[in-house]
Amino acid sequence: MVSAPVKDMSGKDVGTYEFDGADLADRISKQLLHDVVVMYEANARQGSMKTKTRGEVAGNKKKLFRQKGTGNARMGTKRSPVRRGGGHTFAKTPRDWSYRLPKKAIKIATRMALLSKFQDDEAIVLDSFALSEVKTKPVSTMMKALGVAGQSTLLVTRDQDQVVWRSSRNIQGVLVSPARELNAYKLLRQRRLLITREAIDAIRDGSLWASEAAE
Repeated sequence: MVSAPVKDMSGKDVGTYEFDGADLADRISKQLLHDVVVMYEANARQGSMKTKTRGEVAGNKKKLFRQKGTGNARMGTKRSPVRRGGGHTFAKTPRDWSYRLPKKAIKIATRMALLSKFQDDEAIVLDSFALSEVKTKPVSTMMKALGVAGQSTLLVTRDQDQVVWRSSRNIQGVLVSPARELNAYKLLRQRRLLITREAIDAIRDGSLWASEAAE
């Protein structure tokens, strides 16, 4: 069994959330989590680097001077890679670094990462969380009350909530995500996890498959 404290928005303890870790994953594979994180970081690479080959730089193709009779070493065109301003011998070209692991592996990794947050006592379950208007102060006050202010935190709601997202986006280190868009990278990148009771219940019972929208 794993457990996490259940608190309200004022930081008051209202109970303990306990569940069987097997509801999420039967074990935690560090190798799988590593592979998935590397995949997400590779997919985020821009890959737009570009340098010019000797055929792409400006300049005449004519030899700088004749082959013999000048007393100088033989020399080709000004585009030669050995000359300043010449092209690159092995020029960099735009490249797509992205790749995809099997969907099943990504889904399992998400559940493993979520389970690890509870096992490492880095998760707090919110009994309820709702904002009536877009305002940063209530979120900031809640995080101070929960003792996670100043730490990188992932705030997970059951469904997409624009009010919560817009209220939290100006707080440094805070990332908001609906449960359906959770992935292992988001969970492992942020140190602390704040998740609503509705969200964790939905993930456990399978009504939401957290990795379907993984990039």
